Parts: sequence; C-alpha cells; structure tokens
Amino acid sequence: MTDTMRALVGGVGPDWELRDLAVPTPGPGQILIRVRAAGLNRADLYMLEGSYNPHSKTSNVYTAGLELAGEVAAVGADVDAVAVGDRLSGAGLGAFAEYALLDHRHAIAVPDSLSWTDAAALPVGLATEHDALVTQGGFTAGQRVLVVGATSAIDLIAVQLAKAFGAELVVATTTSDAKKNALTGAGADVVINTKTENLADVINAATGGAGVDLVLDHVGGPLFGQTFPATRVGGTIVNIGRLAGPQASIDLNQLSFRRLRVLGTTFSVRTADELADACAALVPEVLPAVADGRIRPVVDRVFAFDDALKAAEYLRSNQAIGKVVLEMEEK
Repeated sequence: MTDTMRALVGGVGPDWELRDLAVPTPGPGQILIRVRAAGLNRADLYMLEGSYNPHSKTSNVYTAGLELAGEVAAVGADVDAVAVGDRLSGAGLGAFAEYALLDHRHAIAVPDSLSWTDAAALPVGLATEHDALVTQGGFTAGQRVLVVGATSAIDLIAVQLAKAFGAELVVATTTSDAKKNALTGAGADVVINTKTENLADVINAATGGAGVDLVLDHVGGPLFGQTFPATRVGGTIVNIGRLAGPQASIDLNQLSFRRLRVLGTTFSVRTADELADACAALVPEVLPAVADGRIRPVVDRVFAFDDALKAAEYLRSNQAIGKVVLEMEEK
C-alpha cells in the first residue's frame, strides 16, 4: 500500500478536483477500505451546490463521495468483527478516493456473487429504504405500498424491498412511459405516469377505493399533497426525498379526516450511532434477500474514476434508470 492516493475533493469550486492526498490511518472503531467502486448519489451533487451538509462533513473542503465497495486494507483499535481482506460495502464520506475510512459499524458484507460495481450501488439505498419502509413506516407483510418517484437506484430498491417483504400490492410512479418497464421489472404491480394520470384515481381503482397503507415519497413538491387522497384512512406517508422541491401544499381536511400519519426522514443529520442501528437492521432479512437475488442492484452506467465529472453530468441529466457508479482501476 502506498502513502498517497488519488481523491476527488469538493468545496473548492463548482466541481470536484482531483488531488493526491495522504492515505488515512484508521482510528479506534474505524476500518480502511481499498475502494474498488463508488456509487454516485444526488446528495453528492447537492453537496457541490452547498445545499446538503451531512453530519460527518466538518469543513468546507472535503473528500467527496458517500457510498463505496472494496476490501478491508487495515483495521483500527477495537475492531474485532472485521478482518483485512473482507469484502465490504458501506456509506461514509470520502468514498471517491482510492482508500477511504469507514466506521466499522457502517459496513455491509458483500456476497461473493456481487461485482464491485454492483456492491457499490446498494448501501445507501438499502439503509435509506429499509429504514423508511420498516423502521419509520412500520410496514408489515400484506400491506399495499406506493413508491413515489421510483426510477432512481434508491427508489428501485424500495420497490424490491416491499415486494420481497410480502407487500400485497406495490404501486410505483414515474414521469416517463419509457421508464415503466424498469419499474415492472423491479416488481411493481401498478405503474403510474403522474404527468398523464391522476395518482389518486388510479390507486383507488387498483385498491377498490381503499387506498394504499404506506407511501414512500422521494419527490416532495406539488405531488406530495396528491398522495393524501391515495392513502387509506389511518395510513402512513413517509417523505424521504425532495427532488421536486421542499415546498408542498396539503389539504388539512384530508390529513385530519383520513387520520394520516405523516413523517419526514433524512440521513444527513443522523448520528454515527443512529447510522449504525440502520445498518444493523439490514442483517436479519435484507442481506439474505440480496444474497439470494430477491433484491438486486440496478446499475445504469459505470464510469471510470477519471471520468467522474462526466458521471456527475450524466446524473444531473436525469437520464439514468438506476445507479451511476465510478470504477477504480486495478493496481
């Protein structure tokens, strides 16, 4: 292992800057990952814009990237469950580099069947969507689930999770007919184009007027209020993302008369302990579902590490159906 590494640095301009940095040394409770692939997320772009500041980001200049997969290169003190050479993925700032530090509690085992690029497409989606679906939303088998804005990599995982955990009906939305096949391929029973179809009308027709039990909303904006009449009396709505903006207009009569439970969630302000709990919650059911193929990564396109700026532009273009991944060259 060399003393220096290539890394993409943010906070120095409108784009990442490639720099040579010292390879970090793991402290107590940390592991050093030899990064083989790293997933891009909307949050990476928001950090460049200055509109997203995760709890772990303590300065304006930072090593970019929030999601990675690779082998353990070194372990710090008080780390017993992880060994050098283990194949792991995880979520933690600094992923866009040849080596990255990770809290060992935030690491997720990578099955031998997964490639590095596939493994890098999973950690953020698994932790985010399982937390929203089960921990926050209280999902139980047999419920009907609506996933709003379902064609990104994270949202496609939400569809798969709901299906794998025994949802009676999974409804997914898109704004493009061309993307409908990706949603049915992920397990959606009903797909709605919200540009041309009325959300509540289609869902009420599909559920005999009852509505869905649980909504996972990744869009926010004007569409958020439209989920209320599509949700059953006593149902739950969880807002996860705000791609269409943070402002939404809601009908308080629908909220009250339908006795809805409305929650908001984000990982940007979670503590290290809270993130550890979210990762630990994946072990009993989610990781076995990944290992046996019931939940699979959806990778749209893989870019070389040197083409990171092209990868960011591609993500900004909203063309991707699934994950955009950076691949590190073998050395």
